[in-house]
This record gives sequence, structure tokens and C-alpha cells, in this order.
Amino acid sequence: MEELKVLMLNGSPHVSGNTAVALREMEEVFKANGVNVETVLIGNQAVRGCTACGACYKLGRCVFDDVVNELAPKFEQADGLVVASPVYYASANATLIACLDRLFYSTPFDKTMKVGASVVCARRGGCSATFDELNKYFTISGMPVASSQYWNSIHGRTPGEAEQDGEGRQTMRTLARNMTFLMKSIALGKEQFGLPEVEPHIATHFIR
Repeated sequence: MEELKVLMLNGSPHVSGNTAVALREMEEVFKANGVNVETVLIGNQAVRGCTACGACYKLGRCVFDDVVNELAPKFEQADGLVVASPVYYASANATLIACLDRLFYSTPFDKTMKVGASVVCARRGGCSATFDELNKYFTISGMPVASSQYWNSIHGRTPGEAEQDGEGRQTMRTLARNMTFLMKSIALGKEQFGLPEVEPHIATHFIR
């Protein structure tokens, strides 16, 4: 089996914030299990939203040449994608959402059976709504979603406060172990059985 690769996107604008605490817990588990992991800070970058221009159909990449196009080949090579965000008004950081909208829409490669996991961080509330929001990118793309012992959330307000959330940190470690197992199982399954059969896509509209 080839070395497994995981790409982690940190949607926080703070390089050493509480979202980073969660990802570090996962990173240590990945590395201990021989998984190659790369973390990219997204939340502090200037990422504009999708304009629905359709240029990516012709170019095979987004017309706006920023971090989204830099992430595309990393995502294509990855066996798993972790998307993490602080909670703002029961939603993910808008910069991360802009990045994900364009990343998923502009990349033509097949994402089937890449494993996805979302991680959210809040002072108190809004975690489950943000968790659901981020998981939708995976479930529309044929990507299995890794689970943990609880919803993938960690709590903290001031930088580093999440270090005190013992349950949240354990949830992240469990998530990384489960994700590693799932990626390995899928890799073995692909070697023996290949990917699931794909039917011709049927696209309908509500008006017909």
C-alpha cells in the first residue's frame, strides 16, 4: 500500500488559535500511523467567492489564481481532507467557505472515496450547525465522512484555551484514528475491488 496523504485546511485567521489545537491533535495521530499530513492556513488569506463565471469548465481550474488553485493538486493527490473552522454566527469562517466553494466546483477530478472530516471550534454554541455545513461538501462529492466518539468539536475562546478541553482533544485523536482506518480500508478495497460502478449522471431541474 502506498503512503496515505491527508490535506488539512485550517479556516481560522489565527495560526496558533484553538482550531490549530484541534488539528495538532489529529496531526500527531496521523504521523504516528505513517500518514503524510500537510496543514494549510486558509483563514488569514484573501480568498474571494465564486462568481459562477463557468471558466473552470474550459480551464480545468479557477479563473482566480490564488490559494484555491494551489490547493487543487494537493487535494487531488490526497486520500483524505480535513476541513476545520472556528464558529462565526453558527457558521464557518466566510473565507474558508469561499475557498471550499471554488475548490470543489473548479476541480474536475473524481473525489469519490476520498475521506472527508470536518472540525469546528467555538466558545460555546453553533458547533453542530457549522459541522453540518462543512460536511455537505463531502456528501455531494461521493466522499465518505469520518466520524469520532462525538461530533467533531472543540471548545475555547482565548488562544490556546482549547488545550483545557480534554474531551474535545480526545475527540480529535479518535477522529484521526478512525479516519486513518477508513483510508486504509478504502485503499485495500480499491486494490481488490476497484471503485464503485458509476452510472451516467442524471441532472434534473424543478421545472422539468
